[in-house]
Amino acid sequence: MAAKAKTRPTPQAAFNILIVAQGGRLQYEALIFAASLRASSPAFSGRLFVAEPQPGPLWTSDPTIRGDDTRALLAEMGAEIIPFASRHFGQSYPYGNKIEALFALPKGEPFVFFDTDTLITGDLAAVPFDFARPSASLRREGTWPEIQLYGPGYTATWKALYDRFGLDFQSSLDPAWPDEFWRRYLYFNAGFFYYECPHEFGQRFLDYALSIRDDPPPELICQSLDPWLDQVALPLVIHALGGGRDTLPAGLLDGAVSCHYRMLPLLYARESDHAVQVLEQVCAPNRIKKVLKSHDPIKFMVYHGRGQKVRALFDRDDLPRKEQAIRNTIKRNGFWMR
Repeated sequence: MAAKAKTRPTPQAAFNILIVAQGGRLQYEALIFAASLRASSPAFSGRLFVAEPQPGPLWTSDPTIRGDDTRALLAEMGAEIIPFASRHFGQSYPYGNKIEALFALPKGEPFVFFDTDTLITGDLAAVPFDFARPSASLRREGTWPEIQLYGPGYTATWKALYDRFGLDFQSSLDPAWPDEFWRRYLYFNAGFFYYECPHEFGQRFLDYALSIRDDPPPELICQSLDPWLDQVALPLVIHALGGGRDTLPAGLLDGAVSCHYRMLPLLYARESDHAVQVLEQVCAPNRIKKVLKSHDPIKFMVYHGRGQKVRALFDRDDLPRKEQAIRNTIKRNGFWMR
């Protein structure tokens, strides 16, 4: 019997990337994201969209990107700045940008959304996304719900939401974890997510988020939805669209290929040597440095060496279990910036 011929992995088809940027910190993070994408993933052949909220009644000030130099650099790195209107969130809940921006993308084309405070540190084109089975970041803590002494538990709280939208709650559970432990329940960080159509994903995301915000089930009476609304709705959307946890191989996104650093002091405190190296290398060219150094956290953390002082405070092999403990150590030493 002839030996079976070996098959080569199928290259990942082109897909779009979406980040959201507005005036201030996010526009500088967007520059770093774009520079790290081009440096770390030269084989990426899709389009990079930078969605920009437009002024309107839901914003108290102009949210658009400031400065022609930032726009020019983004364009130089292949980014396409696309406007979108804030019809439901705006200033009161800027995390809603990631929901409303989805409708500015080309309909029917697969996409990956990333928060701007993300570095691309490896070959994104080699990540085997299954765009028909959406997922999101599992790099999270049990931040929601916050269980109250006499209030509903995890099961009652989450089941109320699944019932609200006619979703099967039982199939969302991870039986590897015990009842009333937060990891048993489908919960993501919204730092990245993906699907085969941004409009279909966006419409469901919007519908669920507005329903939860405007008419929360009684089980949520003691729960805060600010800033958690997007992360409450997201697992419901993913479950409804046939996705779930672990639909990607572990260790790629939030691993070898991307780094959701959140804040620069946290990046220097806990991320890998490679992530720090990527950050400092992509920030080094003079044309980029000229723009980024106008933002104080980048100026002091990256260019003035404060980040390396933060790094010296921690052992990456023995980090505090809770992020808040890392933040507190940085603040005690006078190095916190955001």
